[in-house]
Amino acid sequence: MFRSFLFVPGDRPERFDKAVNSGADAVCIDLEDAVSPANKDLARREALAYLDGGARAAATGVRLNSLDGIEGFRDVVALAESGAAPSFILMPKVRTRHDVDLLRRALGDKAAPIWALMETPQALAAIEGLADSVGEAGGIVFGGADFSAAIGADMSWDALFFARAGLIAGAAAAGCQLLDVPYLNVRDIDGLVAETRRVKAMGFTGRSCIHPDQVGHINDIYTPTAEEIEKAQATIAAYENNKGRVLLHEGRLVEKPVLAAARRILARRRS
Repeated sequence: MFRSFLFVPGDRPERFDKAVNSGADAVCIDLEDAVSPANKDLARREALAYLDGGARAAATGVRLNSLDGIEGFRDVVALAESGAAPSFILMPKVRTRHDVDLLRRALGDKAAPIWALMETPQALAAIEGLADSVGEAGGIVFGGADFSAAIGADMSWDALFFARAGLIAGAAAAGCQLLDVPYLNVRDIDGLVAETRRVKAMGFTGRSCIHPDQVGHINDIYTPTAEEIEKAQATIAAYENNKGRVLLHEGRLVEKPVLAAARRILARRRS
């Protein structure tokens, strides 16, 4: 499960290794928004060459250009014909599960787990089917900037709360990961930390980011503390020792939803 998901421009290959070694759980080489039209071919070549290498410290994938334009099709053809083996593929401007299914068929045996970038009103309306199409191997990334522009809203917490809530329900039903939009002010660490705690409390499983300095703070928030792990283990043990019956443990009612929450905490443990 990805806590942090760091974007790096595809036309800046000198940054690839730095991103991979930043501590991020996942690194996404961006061929889309971070790359100017003049550099699309360069970014494509550099990204696919890098992804043709060996094992890396972080899961490393690629964000394709939208299939609404020619660059997206060039990306798909180049990937299909290359030796690149991305850990995942991030698909932008997704509207429905049909888009994901189309990409998967086009790539054939080159189709790594697909992540969908939710940045259109159509995608939010179709989130249940969209999340189901990416499945447990993939996930959803909230593209808040494009989404807010599409609906004529700003990027404030209140303006995007409804979208976040809708995404959480759809992703949870499908059992897929869900990452929040990057915090765009890279100098405002206090703001990053406060907002990331809020999205974690809502149910987001991680957060995307645009600068290595954000990675550690996101990871810290999404990594359970020793105290949280100890409490989760004690909760599970008490429930199992009571033969799976509801009980009071340290004054708290323990039933199946509480047990599930404790198991989620243990699943996030890091060695």
